[in-house]
Amino acid sequence: MERPVSIYDVAHEAGVSPSTVSRTFSRPDRVNAATARHVHEVAEQLGYRARAVRTPDLSGNQVIGLLVHDVSNPYYGLVTRGVQDVAVREDYTLQLVDTLESEDRERKALRRTSGVDGLILTSPLTDDRSILGIALTRPLVLVNRLVRGVPAVIVDNVGGTRAAVDHLAELGHRTILFVAGPEESWTGGIRWRALRERAMELGIDAHLIGHYRATFEGGHAAAGEVLAHPHAGVIAHNDLMALGLMRGIRAAGRSVQEDKCIIGFDNIPACTVANPALTSVAAPLRELGATAARLLLDLLAGSAASDTRIVLPSKLVVRDSTTAHR
Repeated sequence: MERPVSIYDVAHEAGVSPSTVSRTFSRPDRVNAATARHVHEVAEQLGYRARAVRTPDLSGNQVIGLLVHDVSNPYYGLVTRGVQDVAVREDYTLQLVDTLESEDRERKALRRTSGVDGLILTSPLTDDRSILGIALTRPLVLVNRLVRGVPAVIVDNVGGTRAAVDHLAELGHRTILFVAGPEESWTGGIRWRALRERAMELGIDAHLIGHYRATFEGGHAAAGEVLAHPHAGVIAHNDLMALGLMRGIRAAGRSVQEDKCIIGFDNIPACTVANPALTSVAAPLRELGATAARLLLDLLAGSAASDTRIVLPSKLVVRDSTTAHR
C-alpha cells in the first residue's frame, strides 16, 4: 500500500520547516501570506490532506512558552530576561515553566503546555524523538541543544571548554577533572568530550567525576570525590556546581586557593563575589534568550528554516580561583 503524504514531505518539497506546514493549516493567521500560498500549492500537488484543523485564537492573545530547569539558577534568570525583552517589545506574553531539574517534570510540562503560539526549551533533557514530535505540533526553538530539524541557539561550548583546559595546562596541571551534571545533559556531554579531546592533544589526563545535580548542592556533594585527586585541576558543569564544590572543599577543612584550581561555566554574577572569585567560561546569557525569542518569532512568521543554527561566542574570564596557583 502506498505511504500517505506526510507533513515532512510537504515541508521538504516546499523548502520550509514541518512546523510551518503545520501552522499553515492550523494557525494560518501566524504564517506569512506568500508562504501559506506556497505551502498550500505544494500540498495540493502532493495530495496532502490536513488531518486536523485547530480553530484560530480570536482573542488576540500572543503567548511564548519558556521551559527552564531551575528558576533559582541565575543562568536561567538571565536567559529568561532576554526572552522577556523581546516578548515585551513585540507585545507577547511570556509563560514560564520551571521543571525543577527533572526530566519527568519536563515531559509532563511539555504534554500540558497549551495556549502558546510557540515554545522555547532551554537545555532540555527530553530525548530527540520526543522533541521532534513536539516540533510537529507547534513552533519550537531549542537553547543549548541540537536536534536535527529543530531551530536552535547554542553557545560555543567546545571553544570555551578548550580555553579552560588550556588555562589549567598553562598552570601546570597534568590531570583535569570534569565534575559532571545530569547524565542526560546534552551540554554536559559536549563539554566533557571537548575536555577529553583537548586533554588528549596536550598529553594530559582527564577524568569524569559524577554525575551530580547541576546545583550548588550537587557541587558540594562532589567535594569528597574531587579531593581524592590532590593535584588535579577542576572544570565544573556550571558555576553553581563550582561554587558548591568550593564550599564543600572548605567544609572538609581545605583551602580552595591552596588545594584546587576550579573553573565553572556561565559566568553568573555570583562568580565575582565568591571567595575566591570564580574563573568561568562566560556566555552572553541575556543575548542567548533574546536570540532564541527572535528566532521563534521568525519561525512564527514563516521566515526561519528548521535547520537554523545560531552559535554565540564564549570567553574564559580568569579570576582568583585559578590565578592563585600561578
